[in-house]
Amino acid sequence: MPTGVHLRAARRRPTVLLALTVPLLLAGASLAGCASEEPPTEPPEPAGGSPTPARADGARDDLAALAAAAQDRHLTAQYTLTTDDGSTRTITVTNANDGSWRVDVPGWALGGTVDVSLVSTAEGLFQCTLPSATRPEPAGCVRLGDPDDTIPRRLDPRVQHPFTDWLDVLTDRQAPLAVSVSRPLPGATGTCYSVESTSASLNPPLDVGIYCYEADGTPTAVRTALGTLRLAGPPTAAPATVQLTGPVTEGEPVDITAPAPGESSTEPDPTP
Repeated sequence: MPTGVHLRAARRRPTVLLALTVPLLLAGASLAGCASEEPPTEPPEPAGGSPTPARADGARDDLAALAAAAQDRHLTAQYTLTTDDGSTRTITVTNANDGSWRVDVPGWALGGTVDVSLVSTAEGLFQCTLPSATRPEPAGCVRLGDPDDTIPRRLDPRVQHPFTDWLDVLTDRQAPLAVSVSRPLPGATGTCYSVESTSASLNPPLDVGIYCYEADGTPTAVRTALGTLRLAGPPTAAPATVQLTGPVTEGEPVDITAPAPGESSTEPDPTP
């Protein structure tokens, strides 16, 4: 008799297990169906939009640091400017210890017949004409405005910008620029960077091109639409301040255009 009871109990066990298993399977299937209906979780988008590639961001930081060092680099140096037509001239750059600066540009004004110097001091921004073999007259200077004023395009040789106000743009992380490491320009030392504008403005903050610097901030080469500037030799010590090349007059500044036949030039009167 006990054996029969035991057999009956054994026969009932599969039924009980099946009764418990079926609801569990149904519940699992229901949960799986709910889970499949949920949209996949998207990774959160970084703040500020698309992430900046690490190397591009690093190049921007590196160039900004070198440009900041260039702002503090006081020197006197000569650069060779080579233009697209193959002509060359020697540009002299002086960044004085007090923050004043001077850039001498030979053969720039009046159709290439007059050497000029741009000078910025605490008293203002000046254009000076320089004596040369083709123009033996004494030097004279005309005040163009305050030290930070913009030079009118007709009076702007543009070669001074890589050593002056464009450094402010290169150090500004908010400026619309894309920066990447570039192959070195021929004859240039240090590290070179390709700089592009990301703005559609008709007046970009600087000329796009390639900018090269030594680790101490010395500009060694710049290539823009103007041509290629290359450091011509080791820089020398900077003076305490720059000096105007001549007396300041009330004359008119000279521009790049040669005067028409029969017209007089607008050179400053050297008489104070």
